[in-house]
Amino acid sequence: MTTANDSNGRAEQFLALIRRQQRGRLKVYLGFAPGVGKTYEMLQEAHRLKKQGVDVAVGVVETHGRADTAALVEGLEQVPRRKVEYRGIVLEEMDVHAILARRPTVVLVDELAHTNAPGGKHAKRYEDVEELLRAGINVLSTLNVQHLESLYDAVERFTGTRQKERVPDAVLQQADQVVNVDLPAEDLQERLRQGKVYPPDRAARALEGYFTSDNLEQLRELALEHLAHLLDRRRQERQAGAAGEAGGSERVMVCVSSRSPNAPRLLRAGARLADRLGAPWYAVYIQTPAEVAEKVDAATQRRVADTLEQARKANGFPLQFRGPDVAAAIAGFAREYGITHIVVGRSQPAGWRAWFGPSLLDRIVRAVPEATVVVVGAS
Repeated sequence: MTTANDSNGRAEQFLALIRRQQRGRLKVYLGFAPGVGKTYEMLQEAHRLKKQGVDVAVGVVETHGRADTAALVEGLEQVPRRKVEYRGIVLEEMDVHAILARRPTVVLVDELAHTNAPGGKHAKRYEDVEELLRAGINVLSTLNVQHLESLYDAVERFTGTRQKERVPDAVLQQADQVVNVDLPAEDLQERLRQGKVYPPDRAARALEGYFTSDNLEQLRELALEHLAHLLDRRRQERQAGAAGEAGGSERVMVCVSSRSPNAPRLLRAGARLADRLGAPWYAVYIQTPAEVAEKVDAATQRRVADTLEQARKANGFPLQFRGPDVAAAIAGFAREYGITHIVVGRSQPAGWRAWFGPSLLDRIVRAVPEATVVVVGAS
């Protein structure tokens, strides 16, 4: 973990990482909002690496019409993008195959949370990056903290905005370096007024909406808190590795229901808790005799499968068991796997309570008194 200062030292450290590893290394410039300077910082590092003789290419950089950013792209080789026609509009997307064929030592891939146009190999740009890393290509990328999956609910709560483009926390956790690109909220607002982030008409709307002082301060605090947590977690992992420890004793279980209207919120809460504890987590669905494949519709089966797949993408372990008594099955799993935290959902009576029975929570608490039970609200 580094800050945005000591630029030459950061470049040297990243270069040392590249030379020591066969798999590609990932470095992410993390900010709390658009316009703080993530892409600008990334481009500056690309020029520093190029001066040191490193083979650097641009896979995709989004300048958004910002002249100072566009000027920094000059002098760097750009891998041509592929053109995709979608709903009568021609879009330009990063060409992963062309980058793999070119094989630069370092490639710049802006906006990690970007959703690709339909028809490509991967739906999300972070999946493109994972393929490049597996091929041994090192990646510099950018990300705003509000696009992290685990922070979706918190960001929506205080900004009133739903982030459609999200990145699993595991992607950032696996980054070899994370650079905090910080800027006082007042300075960012001034950049908006000067037209350095968005065109004047869009900037005016942004200042009255997403870019209010309260929102920016909370987003900035969220970014700093998340970075501090990452730093502390890595310190603990290094200490545990040096001591020869196998890992912590915490284990998190998320109870998945076929009828839960808030499964994504439940998974995010479980994943975030597990991340805070530095613990593995399990998404467990108990299939009762009333829910065997022959007795439920295809939509319900698909909903359960999608929920378990979301857990896998969020670095969890999706598991499915059969049992006539949900509470007993949950308690049995918790004891067998040494679960220390059990995450369950709360919704209206027509939701999981009607399915599980009104006393499920009490039965779990009584059956596994040594575990902490966390109840996640519906909203």
